[in-house]
Amino acid sequence: MDGRHTHGSRHKRRLLGVFGITSAFLLVEAAVGLWTGSLSLLADATHMLVDAGGVLLSLLAVWFAERPATPDKTYGYYRVEILAALVNSVVLCVMAIAILVATYQRAWQPPHVPGGPILAVAVLGLAVNLASLRLLHRGAHESLNVRSAYLEVLGDAISSGLVIVAGVIILLTGWVIADLVAGALIALFILPRTWALLRQAVNVLLEGAPAHLDVKEIEDALRGAPTVRRVHDLHVWTLTSGREAMSAHVVVEAGAPRDKILEELHLVLHARFGIDHTTIQIETEPAPLIQITPRVG
Repeated sequence: MDGRHTHGSRHKRRLLGVFGITSAFLLVEAAVGLWTGSLSLLADATHMLVDAGGVLLSLLAVWFAERPATPDKTYGYYRVEILAALVNSVVLCVMAIAILVATYQRAWQPPHVPGGPILAVAVLGLAVNLASLRLLHRGAHESLNVRSAYLEVLGDAISSGLVIVAGVIILLTGWVIADLVAGALIALFILPRTWALLRQAVNVLLEGAPAHLDVKEIEDALRGAPTVRRVHDLHVWTLTSGREAMSAHVVVEAGAPRDKILEELHLVLHARFGIDHTTIQIETEPAPLIQITPRVG
């Protein structure tokens, strides 16, 4: 394939900036969480640790995806981006389950946690998350890999908000159960979002049809081209975010100009569906048999 720049590669600097500020803050949050014994702060710090790891994986994925194709890797390293998104989503799911287990274990004897430090760190964490979301917002609409990092930071922003609420409640009422409730809600918020991302990444790796493309509509568009009679063995899949591929056998009328037909089909696929990497095999429909009636007499 020509060109090794993915949608994610345009956002390397933003990813690097998010990685820097997230890594710096999670050290502060983890230290305060250990000092206070706050499960919500430790959960949020763990979430931030996964955020930092996810963004690092995204940066590595972009770097690998830009490497040129080789004779033994003819597509290059495009799929590394999808693998990174898969790893991110799996780790987040495991982390969410671990938080729920820890919440259950502490529910019987909740430790005393101070509300003031929890509130202060959570407010700072929310500011860091909002800054990261601003950096990643545009790329989240273009790249599955950047979107995975965006969802992680979004989840962490929500969790920081929950920790803020817990800190206020503890500070005003002394009800330490609020810390456990916030930790559990963080986990419950993470699970459905990461499950959706996991399904999407697995679908790409299984070469399933992209969710935004209708295979039947593509087939009808190909069949609607002049001189095309049938379409079979049609396959549509995703190479990496924003790069779909398609292959098909197209049966045309006998004597039809193949080069012109191919050009028209490529234009249709690009203009209507955004598919640029296509492999189309033209097959000629057999000419109808002419039945000759023998003359008698």
